[in-house]
Amino acid sequence: MSEVRHPGNTRYVSQVILKVASRCNLNCSYCYVYNMADSTWKMRPALMSNEVFETALARISQQCRATGQDRFRIAFHGGEPCLIGPETFDAWCGRARAVLGEIVKLSLVMQTNGTLLDSRWIASLLKHQVSIGISMDGPKEVHDAVRVDHLEQGSYERVERGLRLLQEAEVPYGVGCVIPLGTDPLTVHRHFLRLGCTQITYLMPHFTHDTIAPVRQRFGATPCADFLIPIFDAWWFEGSMDVQIDDLKNVARVIMGGRSRSEAIGNDPPGYVFIEPDGEMEGLDNLRSCCDGLSRIKLNVRNSDFFDLLTTETMHSQAIFEGMPLAQTCRSCPEGETCRGGYLPHRYSKDRGFDNPSVWCADLLKLFAHLRSRMGVSIEETKERRRVLAAKCVPDLDAVGTQVF
Repeated sequence: MSEVRHPGNTRYVSQVILKVASRCNLNCSYCYVYNMADSTWKMRPALMSNEVFETALARISQQCRATGQDRFRIAFHGGEPCLIGPETFDAWCGRARAVLGEIVKLSLVMQTNGTLLDSRWIASLLKHQVSIGISMDGPKEVHDAVRVDHLEQGSYERVERGLRLLQEAEVPYGVGCVIPLGTDPLTVHRHFLRLGCTQITYLMPHFTHDTIAPVRQRFGATPCADFLIPIFDAWWFEGSMDVQIDDLKNVARVIMGGRSRSEAIGNDPPGYVFIEPDGEMEGLDNLRSCCDGLSRIKLNVRNSDFFDLLTTETMHSQAIFEGMPLAQTCRSCPEGETCRGGYLPHRYSKDRGFDNPSVWCADLLKLFAHLRSRMGVSIEETKERRRVLAAKCVPDLDAVGTQVF
């Protein structure tokens, strides 16, 4: 394997998200993989093979040696990654550290619905120092309205049991909650606090300009902001930094002139690539919510390396390494350089592609305005802070993180 660096190349993958399972034991109503516009999961093998996993490791090693990068992150994802079983997971984590541990500082994470966690999983997570993102949407009546299994049975008790196992073993974890539109925000948030959760992310649901109309008719003009603002105020006036609300923290970061640590806020290029169970690479997999096949790059780790992503003729190279340009209507917006047009899948329409503001534009503007008021930072002050930080070349090596949290 070549040790030669690619001169002048600063665009490389910093994270690989392994879709180790293309199936899930739950059937959440809002899932962008199985219940939206895309059906490509049907053509994938149910589980990743050992051969694809080893090939992915070889591609990661190849790139890291060529670029000289000093750290890398692997995320186990799905579907539901726990479907591969704790024995396979243990073996693969061991292989990842054996192959990459002397080349880079390797971080391992996993996104799970938590329902299959048991003592064997906990032992492996601790052994390999794996951080967890666990999906949970609030108290039982809220969670079970959308996160059901294939028999239409709620999953809350199983998820809470998995969460308790993580807590008891002190496995690092964060909770991801898709905003349950129309519910009482403080009921949801205080539920997580009662459970002892200290890292929470509230995710805006995936809708496009072609699918958002019924949501607005039912929930009003700014349902995401109306959910998030009371939570921010409770955190601002009553909470502490012992609890991290990552999406709100990222809004605060960009208001202060810094960079978000998630591409969902600020739309920085994520620098990651997904690898499906058959080895096919994908760009932003949540583009599945937009139309069938849009997330596909049609490169496979079996016959392509990550540098081939730089020359792909699809929009994914730009989205992964540069970030997509602002929509025309966003270029004159005062928050254009902070919001950056909103999360890419929320910008899509069949007629204009991604040349639209987010379907949650009004929510974002209302949320930014509220946080600016609380923090006492004007748009002009944000611009000055950004200018000063850019002049100082202040690095933010963890600027864009994984979708896990």
